[in-house]
Amino acid sequence: MHDRPPFRPSGHRRRLSGTRLVLVAILALLGSGGVFALVTGPASAHRAPPTATPSLPGTSSPASTSSTATPGPTGMPPASRAAADFTDIRSVRPNAPRVRDRRGASTGTFITRCGRNTNAHRNPDNFIVAPGVTNGAHHVHDYVGNLSTDGFSTNESLAAAGTTCAQGDKSAYFWPVLRVRSPDNAADPDLNTGTILTPTSVSLQFRGNPAAKVTAMPPFLRVITGDAKALTNGTANARAQWTCTGFEDRILTDRYPLCPARSQVVRLLDFPSCWNGVSTDSANHRTHIAFPGADGRCAQGLKAVPQLRMRLTYQVPKGPVFAVDSFPEQLHKPVTDHADFTNVMPDGLMKQAVTCINAGRRCG
Repeated sequence: MHDRPPFRPSGHRRRLSGTRLVLVAILALLGSGGVFALVTGPASAHRAPPTATPSLPGTSSPASTSSTATPGPTGMPPASRAAADFTDIRSVRPNAPRVRDRRGASTGTFITRCGRNTNAHRNPDNFIVAPGVTNGAHHVHDYVGNLSTDGFSTNESLAAAGTTCAQGDKSAYFWPVLRVRSPDNAADPDLNTGTILTPTSVSLQFRGNPAAKVTAMPPFLRVITGDAKALTNGTANARAQWTCTGFEDRILTDRYPLCPARSQVVRLLDFPSCWNGVSTDSANHRTHIAFPGADGRCAQGLKAVPQLRMRLTYQVPKGPVFAVDSFPEQLHKPVTDHADFTNVMPDGLMKQAVTCINAGRRCG
């Protein structure tokens, strides 16, 4: 026989029923996340820091429209945040900055032809900002030019290597890859997943200065543009420019462009070009070479050198499905776009470029 349950007075049964009601209420709150919020504090205390407010010309909308949710170890970033990172280029008014040439300007251009990385030279290194380190960038770079470029490159190794460029230009040109994003994979701690897109075209153009003649870059000059950590650092060094073919008078800096049919995504990466005349690098990789002022002039004590402009185009699928590789905490934001360059042109080729630019010709 089964033991009979012990006798309890009716008052105890009433107290037990009340306890059960309280437990049911607590369980209901747990299911809705209410108790968790009460225990751990407001949800806002656990969110990622807000997106830095872009201060660049051509921002399409206030940064407050960008979501700040952090992607989990698996699954795509929240659809609402992904969509907030994109703008239809047709909704942007013409806003591309223009600087008027002054007397003494150098108005020519020199193009070095280095291909578009069809040989798939890629790695997650950066010998400029993280020398001697494997995966120092924590995102994959596309390379054209010097065939040996990796985290252990030196002046000597670059000079001894081959190149994809014409006319013996052994310079290293590199930028983070663009991907059609796939769900994040916990096995990849850097959260850079998806299909890498090879650019449909790569233009490497050296331009003049609107207010002065240019002088030659020294061998092994190291130059960076943009800030790979602009989301958390702020936009002081951000230089991202995004647009579409056929709409290049309209620039986005904090959004990716959604391009109409038969139009391709364009990345424009302009480099600083006011050199101190002494150093080929600096501790922060910026103070030895600066951007011209808004009027195009170099600050006192700096001299103009040819300004590199990278123009990269891509055929992408329809919709908000692509993004640049980034450090994990930078959330693949478009404002983090950046690029790197080290000059390994033969002296004669650099002289040819300077002469062409100062004479107002189009060469290369």
